[in-house]
Amino acid sequence: MNINIRGNLYDLSSPKIMGILNVTPDSFYDGGKFKNLKEILKHVEKMINDGMDILDIGGYSSRPWAQDITTEDELERVIPVIKELKKIFPSLIISVDTFRSLVAKKSLDLGIDIINDISAGMLDSKMFDVISDYQCPYIIMHMQGSPQNMQNNPNYNNPTKEIISFLAKRVKSAREKKIIDLIIDPGFGFGKSINHNFELLSNLEYFSMLDLPILAGFSRKSMIYKTLKIKKEEALNGTSVLNTIALLKGIKILRVHDVKEAKECVLLYNLIK
Repeated sequence: MNINIRGNLYDLSSPKIMGILNVTPDSFYDGGKFKNLKEILKHVEKMINDGMDILDIGGYSSRPWAQDITTEDELERVIPVIKELKKIFPSLIISVDTFRSLVAKKSLDLGIDIINDISAGMLDSKMFDVISDYQCPYIIMHMQGSPQNMQNNPNYNNPTKEIISFLAKRVKSAREKKIIDLIIDPGFGFGKSINHNFELLSNLEYFSMLDLPILAGFSRKSMIYKTLKIKKEEALNGTSVLNTIALLKGIKILRVHDVKEAKECVLLYNLIK
């Protein structure tokens, strides 16, 4: 299973690690952690050394009940970081986590490789056009509602069936726009209760019917720390457990805060595969 990055086929037969870089003051785990470009570059270098395959930069906090910010504020957070990263780490594969077409376009103009859209194009009608124009890999995720209201009362009759159906429809719409390289994400924690999340994980292999690479992000989320009654800072072990289960169910990309531990999961998984 391959995707096209910079005109080259990128092999996803072995699962990849996507490292999270939130340049936000209020993300649920690492918001406000990096105060300047020097700290950001140091952290990115560590993730590269730990085995990161893809860097995912986010300038808009999508945690539950996060404050909405303007497009201009989001651009001010991510664009200087992208420019610096492209200079220091020119071969690094970079994804930008945004649902806004203008942020996507300006980031792609700077040479980033992937757009990671939590809304699957539902929050900005121009997003599919931008992705089609640039022909970059595009991650479409399921989210019920928006970050501001998604956890108010998430409700499904059949979470797995409904989310697969949603993703299938968005894939069809993307194909109609001539978007080729797609990755799907069930959206753990985005408009789902803890029970919904574990039901999705239990049924994760069914998402393979869409015949696309699957990305998942469990890293230190509430489905772990609330279930175990611990702090999010203590949720690394639980994250590794869920990452391993996801690998066994066919995940191709793990989106994580802790690269070294996730890479170890992949290396051990590859040995038994």
